[in-house]
Amino acid sequence: MVQITVVCCHCGSDRLVKNGHASNGKQKYKCHECGKQSRENPSTPGLSPEREAEILRAYEERQSMRGIARTFKISRMTLADLVKKGPKRLLP
Repeated sequence: MVQITVVCCHCGSDRLVKNGHASNGKQKYKCHECGKQSRENPSTPGLSPEREAEILRAYEERQSMRGIARTFKISRMTLADLVKKGPKRLLP
């Protein structure tokens, strides 16, 4: 039998207990040392540079922020952060 040891990504402790499942189906854990929760193999979805460029083009065409957020299924705060950083973020 193979046993996998999971460690806390916050404090490095191995004193974790299972604590349900996330909406994406990943196992959630709670640490007894620091009391924080984490997921197994956490990942950040993020936007691809192509998607960011597409969203910025829509913004430059004077579409409303609410309309862009609805169309691309992103939050208005994410859109506002993307607009603040602007196209210079997309340059290599």
